[in-house]
Amino acid sequence: MSNATISARKNAAISRGVGMTTQIYAERAENSEIWDVEGRRYIDFASGIAVVNTGHRHPKVIEAVKAQLDRFTHTCHQVVPYENYVRLAERLNGLLPGKFDKKTIFATTGAEAVENAVKIARHATGRQAVVAFTGAFHGRTFMGMALTGKVQPYKAGFGAMPGDVFHVPFPVALHGVTTADSLAALDKLFKADVDPARVAAIIVEPVQGEGGFYEAPRDFVSALRKICDQHGILLIADEVQTGFARTGKMFAMEHHDVAPDLTTMAKSLAGGFPLSAVTGRAELMDSPNPGGLGGTYAGNPLGVAAANAVLDVIEEEKLNDRANTLGSRLKQRLEALRDDVPEIVDIRGPGFMNAVEFNDAKTKLPSAEFANNVRLKALDKGLILLTCGVYGNVIRFLAPITVQDNVMTEALDILETSIREVRA
Repeated sequence: MSNATISARKNAAISRGVGMTTQIYAERAENSEIWDVEGRRYIDFASGIAVVNTGHRHPKVIEAVKAQLDRFTHTCHQVVPYENYVRLAERLNGLLPGKFDKKTIFATTGAEAVENAVKIARHATGRQAVVAFTGAFHGRTFMGMALTGKVQPYKAGFGAMPGDVFHVPFPVALHGVTTADSLAALDKLFKADVDPARVAAIIVEPVQGEGGFYEAPRDFVSALRKICDQHGILLIADEVQTGFARTGKMFAMEHHDVAPDLTTMAKSLAGGFPLSAVTGRAELMDSPNPGGLGGTYAGNPLGVAAANAVLDVIEEEKLNDRANTLGSRLKQRLEALRDDVPEIVDIRGPGFMNAVEFNDAKTKLPSAEFANNVRLKALDKGLILLTCGVYGNVIRFLAPITVQDNVMTEALDILETSIREVRA
């Protein structure tokens, strides 16, 4: 069996709308490494887009799922509930920032968590409008697309988006947008387009994911909290990509002295098993009527078992500290390249949620070509990388936080060589 053979079958059988970053087909994976069907080994610096923070097939996660398999795989929590769902909710309620009573619901995907957060916000406030930001990514469902601040490839050709969704610029100093600019745009929005008394929620990623790994400035997050409090608007933190030790804290909002009203989670919550969650103020979470929230597979017992194990691993292996250590190593290695690689215009990111941004050395404009060529060079050498950003000129690093030290060194060597070769 070869990658090329399977790829030909894929082209005949699967919609081209399902984009693929690579054409290598996985045979097996362990911690930070993947082997394809041809037996070639790759270092995984994508983690299934920030899903396996605890590594592929962490023994504790696999053990928990196997134990659950021996009990039952599905009853639908809304029909016959189960204790580990309750236990996981209790744990998330205690972990999320905010000195107030919290409650949780479980769903399956990040987009589904976002949809539910908007439903809860609208029901609890009696308002309809939602404000999001340029560069944001909140999913591929229709509400997710509407909230997402990037047209290609997510919105193009899919017709009218749901109404009462508004966007303001996200502050990115590198691209000339300051906190003051963003707040001024929000103020103008409230004066020109939507009465703040009609706004149910403002949704923000503490670190934009698909948008380019831009961290929300502290003064911006604080200002959003004040504006929400002033107008009775709920603040939703989308922690789908930032959560579970990725930024050096369990949740990225812990880097700010701000507690959101609602938080969405998914991706690395269950270490590779489909599970998402919304946690928020108890009175808000209790607003919808029974039956208004949930889903057939929402809070699948296998995913819940995995998630409880993931939380144990993060605590036992001190992955918050590990993320900070690994992120420092990566950023130091990239900083050492700046003098030789003028295309590098920024190196950033909290914890191990890091990125490097490239511009053309002559035009000073964003260079998606340079970033993609680095990605392709690295892939050819056995390192899987992802690009992102509105201009496609950013490489984001999402290796498992459990990556072995020697594998990390090997990956950094490949990364440096790839960048230097593209530069040459």
